Amino acid sequence: MTSILKTIGSVISSKGLDKPVYETLSSEKCLEKRKYQAAKWVSTTVQGMNHEEARSIGFQRLFQYITGNNQSEMKIEMTAPVSTKVEPGAGPNCESSFTVSFYIPPEHQENPPQPKNPNVFIEERPEFEAYVKSFGGFAKEESWVNEAQKLLEDLKEKTSEIHQDYWFTAGYNSPFQLFGRTNEVWFVKK
Repeated sequence: MTSILKTIGSVISSKGLDKPVYETLSSEKCLEKRKYQAAKWVSTTVQGMNHEEARSIGFQRLFQYITGNNQSEMKIEMTAPVSTKVEPGAGPNCESSFTVSFYIPPEHQENPPQPKNPNVFIEERPEFEAYVKSFGGFAKEESWVNEAQKLLEDLKEKTSEIHQDYWFTAGYNSPFQLFGRTNEVWFVKK
């Protein structure tokens, strides 16, 4: 019972959560270049037209996983950020693919419990470098897209270095946290 309350408390407060390990390689203008260590994430993919709706569906699946809907029936601490890999559809009226992920805490990195839900999977992300732009407030569909476009504009001289067929959003805060919110968009280096 204490573990469930702690998990819910961490979702509400977003303080003291484990985060993926990275090194800041450079910081210029309003962006950082980071190198993330290889790590395991628990993920689920949702097809849809709307980032917010897909992220919500994905979050619920992953929250069930960390609250015990896994083969070990183990409770797992909440982490940050909730990352979403956005793979845009082929046209303006095509569904996009949204892969929503929670970082697996360090104590479970070696052997994370296997998901019961067939739509949830353990993802092994290799070490990667990303260009990152941070912004505050409550991120909505329009703000994610606008900030990604701004970052892409800042990277216009580096477009050959980055993957442009997908990008990531990263939210660090519970919806109950009103101030001091952190959101990020990431473009991964090839």
